[in-house]
Amino acid sequence: MSWRSSFRCSKFRHVFGKPATREHGYDGVPITRSVHDNHYCAANPCFIAVVTECGGGGSFLVLPIHHTGRVDPQHPRVCGHSARVLDVKWNPFDDHCIASCSEDCTVKIWDIPVCGVQQNLTQARKTLIGHSRRVGLIEWHPTAEGLLLSSAYDYKVLLWDVSQPGAALRSPVRVVLAPLLHRHPPEMLLLSVSFSSDGSRLALTSKDRRVRVLDPRTGKILQASSSKTHRASKVLYIGGLKMLLSTGSSPWNHRQIALWDPDDLSEPLYEEDLDGSAGVLFPFYDPDTHMLYLAGKGDGNIRYYELSAEKPYISFLTEFRSLLPQKGLGVMPKRGLDVNICEVFRFYRLIAIKDLVEPLSMIVPRKQLEIFQEDLYPMTAGNKAAMTAQEWLRGVNRGPVLMSLRPGTNIANPYPETPADKGLERQLSALSMNPVFLSLQSFLQEQLAYQDAKYPREGSDLWGWQPDETQAPAWAFGCTPHCCEPAERPPPTSESELLQAFYRQQEEIRGLREQLNHKEVRIAQLELEIKNTRNNMRAAF
Repeated sequence: MSWRSSFRCSKFRHVFGKPATREHGYDGVPITRSVHDNHYCAANPCFIAVVTECGGGGSFLVLPIHHTGRVDPQHPRVCGHSARVLDVKWNPFDDHCIASCSEDCTVKIWDIPVCGVQQNLTQARKTLIGHSRRVGLIEWHPTAEGLLLSSAYDYKVLLWDVSQPGAALRSPVRVVLAPLLHRHPPEMLLLSVSFSSDGSRLALTSKDRRVRVLDPRTGKILQASSSKTHRASKVLYIGGLKMLLSTGSSPWNHRQIALWDPDDLSEPLYEEDLDGSAGVLFPFYDPDTHMLYLAGKGDGNIRYYELSAEKPYISFLTEFRSLLPQKGLGVMPKRGLDVNICEVFRFYRLIAIKDLVEPLSMIVPRKQLEIFQEDLYPMTAGNKAAMTAQEWLRGVNRGPVLMSLRPGTNIANPYPETPADKGLERQLSALSMNPVFLSLQSFLQEQLAYQDAKYPREGSDLWGWQPDETQAPAWAFGCTPHCCEPAERPPPTSESELLQAFYRQQEEIRGLREQLNHKEVRIAQLELEIKNTRNNMRAAF
């Protein structure tokens, strides 16, 4: 590694990695033994998903983010695939929707209940059937809702709209890449993909170890690298700096990083050899702080860099070191970080030799932690889509909808609402002033109070309260019969387990009340429709 001055002025020069203790990690997770170069882990503010090892099919584990400590070996899993699972990705606009791809040639979309997976989940909401060989990569569109990219070993790259009706989709909305006349060129077997910040461009690396930029709507290749000194394996769009970063190897098999101009891939802007290890380097970039993290597969260290638009473009900060090697890593979105401790990034390291998932927080040391640090947390991408899939397919490009991480703030949508959204809002506002709705709402509130008094939700069973379906139907509690089935759990034996049970119960109650609110609105709509129908019948006769 080339020498860097230690006196460079940067507010991130003292960033340090703080691994969680074993009690605050996820212990006893049977991590997959697959050798595919993927992360095998995905996280969001509600859940963490880890691909696990199992016999006779493929499965992955979904745990509530607060369900730390020792994981039950018999914990229910998502096990609908008939072969090994290769990748999982959470929907960026729905914390309860996750996509998975497998060696069984399919991509599945799963709906995770609010209270978590209480029994083995085998029925997916949608199954995408379009590949003839194992599917190795999936990626959600960063700004359009419901668009999912999939790449398989049949040399096809397909784009799906998962909002389409039907449990099985066989026709993608776009064929980005496909072999012609039974030819299988190496540029169509992808190793990694990365969307630009607005989703208008797609960067990829393929089996021939070249970097390419293409239009995901048409599949037209706009740029392709021709450098002989860099063999790329992973690529990443550097949002805000208009650059691409790739990790790979040099002709002497040294691990290497390179920066590119996405409009001209003839020569890299910057190249640097790192070391002689053989593991694949995974790049992670934070556009808010312009920090780059490099983590190697099989390594125990993570390097931090700071990027800029001016030469020398990249500056080394420091690195986190551990004796335990990582098989893969998951990343928490910025909206799930703890701003009270100045946490700017969070990894979930998969340590296969210990069956452990270790949270690792990147923290900037500050004296006044009780004050919100504006310079560390600018406006960042939120969990609201900027447009629909059909708008993007028609050629509309929009950046992400930004949100503030300051506690107590809401997301403001800068884009104009569609006429359909405005009409729906007017209907809901008119419905809320209807006397029938008001009377029905008061009646439902009385029923809810009666149910709370008859079936107490707090204090009766702190470590796993579940509704008794023999005394009242599941809809009386605002949930489906398979969402919250009774779970046999022993009483908590430690303070950590007691806190886990408390957080789990609070999440269940919050989800049930949200579902009940939705059902109240639906009942009011039905009452209004019945009233209008009666008036029309009276007028007709």
